[in-house]
Amino acid sequence: MRIRLALLALVLLVATGVRAQQTQLQDPVQSKELNTQAYIQLLRKDLRTNCELIVKEAMQLNKQQAGVFWPIYKEYASEQTKLGDEKQAIVTDYAQHFLTMTNEKADQLAQQVMQLDEKRMALREKYYGILKKSLPAIVVVRFFQIESQLQLLVDLQIASSLPIIEEADTK
Repeated sequence: MRIRLALLALVLLVATGVRAQQTQLQDPVQSKELNTQAYIQLLRKDLRTNCELIVKEAMQLNKQQAGVFWPIYKEYASEQTKLGDEKQAIVTDYAQHFLTMTNEKADQLAQQVMQLDEKRMALREKYYGILKKSLPAIVVVRFFQIESQLQLLVDLQIASSLPIIEEADTK
């Protein structure tokens, strides 16, 4: 129940931040790109601010487990931030080329997304092994369930703000 409440609070926080970012400029292309970039930055800032609190509340670690978990978590979060930077670069690239999308650019972006997904999975596997050496598997799996739910929320919010890809007009 606490996990759901924490996740709901995060979603509401992100949703209110999105509404604040919907200012339009004269140039719709520039406006979309700036809104997308601002939205992603806001989402990531809100998530970093609240993620640790959500994880702390949901994990319910005892003192000994917490002493082992939090230093490893900080390393993991740091590496996740780097992957978030890569995702933001891909989204920015997509936004910049949305109206002039070519097959080649679409393929390049798709390849980058798939490589990023592979890096994410490799990072999870790496830290699953690290955490499992010092904590019970149930505790480690609980963390990755929470982490997965948070990441899905972020991915859903980003995906819902991006328009579906179309072919560029060749008039």
